[in-house]
Amino acid sequence: MGSPDFSVPALRALHGAGHQIAAVYCQPPKPAGRGQNETPCPVHRAALELGLPVRHPARLKRDEAEHAAFAALDLDVAVVAAYGLILPKTMLDAPRRGCLNIHASLLPRWRGAGPIQAAILAGDHQTGITIMRMEEGLDTGPMLLKEAVPITPTTTTPALHDALAEAGARLILRALDQDPPATPQPAEGVTYAPKLTKEDGRLGWAEPAEVLERRIRALNPWPGTFFMLKGEAIRISAASVEAGQGAPGEALDDAGLIACGQGALRLQRLQRPGRAAMPAEAFLRGLPIPTGTRLE
Repeated sequence: MGSPDFSVPALRALHGAGHQIAAVYCQPPKPAGRGQNETPCPVHRAALELGLPVRHPARLKRDEAEHAAFAALDLDVAVVAAYGLILPKTMLDAPRRGCLNIHASLLPRWRGAGPIQAAILAGDHQTGITIMRMEEGLDTGPMLLKEAVPITPTTTTPALHDALAEAGARLILRALDQDPPATPQPAEGVTYAPKLTKEDGRLGWAEPAEVLERRIRALNPWPGTFFMLKGEAIRISAASVEAGQGAPGEALDDAGLIACGQGALRLQRLQRPGRAAMPAEAFLRGLPIPTGTRLE
């Protein structure tokens, strides 16, 4: 049970290891692209490639027919990885070994919808994968296995996403093979990673430069980070921290050094609406940000 790219390595690992996959659950196809054609999600496409049966109900909570269909699969276990729908208790209780979730953090830190981005935003030095037996609470279930993955000062969300997806695929195979005992999550150290919105990507220049640099690495490609210049939302996908002092949002030179609440941010890769992203040097030739300009 999964939908985005994060879930695909686990599906392929389960299939490659010879597990009998009774069904693949994912989000329904959605309109995408210029033609707004109905497009299956990554897990749906991978399942079709592997010749596996696919179910994509739009909702589960009160769909008793879907609950009955799930129970009729007579499952040993359900593997859940970024599925996108909340499983009701009747479905959580149906498989003999329960529903095992591949969660992209070292629980109980970063329960919730955006654990990968949250770990980078917070400046954590590591995150990881937790295999958890699901219960009705939000990521509160007992833990079976963990594996840590480092976060470096240059780690981006796409790179960390891929490393965690591969770790999750390895770990779920171990969990199914070894059936390790479940350990309750500790009460201390609980943090939550809320679902991100587009407005989360707006840079607040009063924040320290190192905080903004982490935000740029964490929120790209989605929702993306941006600032306002002459009424345009300018996306920024790379920057570095430098020394500098001035009013927050003030350009300290003509080459994209912007003052922050503490320190300064050197803009490295920028994009105007409807245009391609480009290095700051090329961008600033077409849309200069002269010394003294104030960014919003």
